[in-house]
Amino acid sequence: MSKIKNLFLSAAVVTAGLSAFSAAQADDLRWKMPVAFSTKLPGLGSPAAWVADKITTASDGSLKIKVYEPKELLPPFEILQAVSDGKVSAGYTWIGYDQGKVPALPLFAAVPFGLKPPAFAGWYLYGGGEEMLQEVYANKGFNVHAQLCGIIGPETAGWYKEPITSLDDYKGMKIRFAGLGGKVMEKLGASVTMLPGGELFQALEKGTIDATEFSMPAIDQILGFNQIVKNNLFPGWHQPFTAQYMLINGDEWKSTTPAQKALIEATCTAGVLRGLAEGEYKNGAVLTKLAAEGINIGKIPMPILKQLKDITNDVLAEEAAGDADFKRALESQQAFQAEYVIWDEHAYLPTELLK
Repeated sequence: MSKIKNLFLSAAVVTAGLSAFSAAQADDLRWKMPVAFSTKLPGLGSPAAWVADKITTASDGSLKIKVYEPKELLPPFEILQAVSDGKVSAGYTWIGYDQGKVPALPLFAAVPFGLKPPAFAGWYLYGGGEEMLQEVYANKGFNVHAQLCGIIGPETAGWYKEPITSLDDYKGMKIRFAGLGGKVMEKLGASVTMLPGGELFQALEKGTIDATEFSMPAIDQILGFNQIVKNNLFPGWHQPFTAQYMLINGDEWKSTTPAQKALIEATCTAGVLRGLAEGEYKNGAVLTKLAAEGINIGKIPMPILKQLKDITNDVLAEEAAGDADFKRALESQQAFQAEYVIWDEHAYLPTELLK
């Protein structure tokens, strides 16, 4: 009789152990995360790999994120739809690529003549931008949670065969340009195309495009634009900041525990700082190197910049008239920028005093 009792006791212990193990396993998540940018690209793609690794490690494996390089799992421009449909659990991307589906998204990705990186982070985290972006996706029927997960500083204004001396120079130009800046280019008569970063060198080399913008100097030189065209122009009026996001399927986000949610939020916030820091650390040295190689590190003349800003204002007004979410987000950003510029003008030392 005692042997039978012991058998029942042993069975009960094993059953309890298996139940506890199953309960623990139920909370474990395994996410595939395709990325829009190579993780070798500093500040733009590198935060995705860093964040995935830290989340996997800090969660002690309860949330494991596997990164897939561009095209390894799916094309970069298909990330939003794949995440929303649940084909993948998460994706890391520049959400401005999806402006055709969700018109307001460029305001959360890169705004011509808009906020500088720290100012955008301030507006997004403290000025209601974070909540607004979730509403923007929901209003267009996408089942995603968007987590700000990277920011870099200004892009260059592009790589050109010749310096820009007039807005007429853009007429008929075949150029790769993204986001709202691309709409400005179209108004100037340029033929605008959108290509992923990995295809731009070949497009320039073959003459498929005459000029291109993509990112900041530390990235552009990796892609080799300086081997083909010799005029790298500034400032990056069309993208004073570039923000990247981890898009998470809405059902997957709901399935995470409070601890997992907190870990994702905290790690992505750290990823924002690391991405910005990496770009700021590397860009000066890269520009010095490019100049030494004979690249013209030029500036777009102020009169042309003012004209570009006027056209940008027209584009923003047109977009706001056609989409309520765009209008709401734009007005919120512009109200903040009007206040922020006072701080910016008074607080920071002029560049000439830093030399």
